[in-house]
Amino acid sequence: MDTTVVVTGFGPFGNDDINASWVAVQKLKQIGIGDDIQLITKEIPVCYSSASDMVPKLWGKHKPKLMVHVGVSAKAEALTLEQQAHNDGYEKVDINEALPENSCCVQGGPDCLVSGIDMEQVADAVNGSSCGVKAVLSDDAGRYLCDYSYYTSLSIDSTCAVFVHVPRLKKPYTARQLAEGLKVAILAMLNQVL
Repeated sequence: MDTTVVVTGFGPFGNDDINASWVAVQKLKQIGIGDDIQLITKEIPVCYSSASDMVPKLWGKHKPKLMVHVGVSAKAEALTLEQQAHNDGYEKVDINEALPENSCCVQGGPDCLVSGIDMEQVADAVNGSSCGVKAVLSDDAGRYLCDYSYYTSLSIDSTCAVFVHVPRLKKPYTARQLAEGLKVAILAMLNQVL
């Protein structure tokens, strides 16, 4: 039986008419990550209610061995491997000018959830590969839809949920380079969960 991996990217928001995360995920779908891996990709609107609805449905429908959320960060200059997500502090409105109830992701949930994936090992795999993309670690996914979707996934299964921020396109990487870096990262993550 094939191993199922779900990879999400985000739709347009703010000044990003084309979201580098979704472009990189689409390119990843084109190049694939292995013949024995069923790769499911999905674009999530930059909307709290959409993330609250779609993320649990993706888990339920596909029962993935690995859930990878990808988002864009104007601050990123490398693949930024997020190690944890936060439950509260969501004070920036989404594309519908909305906020989550009580600026919180999961009512009554812990302040912070940490991925069971060893992101340092993943960074080492990317940085030691020939993909041409660098990876760094982060403890702050940004208290916006990236952090929110990540926390939602971690609250479902923290053993196999991750978040990766990518830089904007051509700052410094192309979509193909980002996809190659994501492929190396995902294969390293799968080595930890299979």
